[in-house]
Amino acid sequence: MTTSAPLVDPRTIALAHYAARAVLERVLASYGTTFQQNVTLRLAAVADGPVERLALVDGVTGALKVDAADAHKTIDELVAAGLLVTTEASRLDITDAGRELYAKASAETAPVTARIYAGISEEDRAVTGRVLTLITERANAELAAVEARRDESRHPRHR
Repeated sequence: MTTSAPLVDPRTIALAHYAARAVLERVLASYGTTFQQNVTLRLAAVADGPVERLALVDGVTGALKVDAADAHKTIDELVAAGLLVTTEASRLDITDAGRELYAKASAETAPVTARIYAGISEEDRAVTGRVLTLITERANAELAAVEARRDESRHPRHR
């Protein structure tokens, strides 16, 4: 660990995110899947049964800040790969193959994650969690405001 840590700023957050994401992407590549597919699969894996397609799309767009078309495309890729299936009620459910893939990738990354977090105290992790949660909330609010202004400029209301 470094002795003089920089203050949390967008760059340090991005460096941590992309370093951890790169580890996960290397593992996922060995299974022929992408980061976005893994996030989508996780949402289906942790759900209490089949999920509405739009709820899954909302989960992906909320987590990854991608547009709905990208989320739909990813869902279609997972269905085509046999990792998700559409149920009779037009909901999506994870297949046994999807659950197995998610479990294998998670199991492979768990020891890596443990090594990355080793030696970081619960207190430091709690403080970091609170700070990152606050930053996420504020960034999401700013994103919503930017999108609202963009939508308003595209579709001005008649006064």
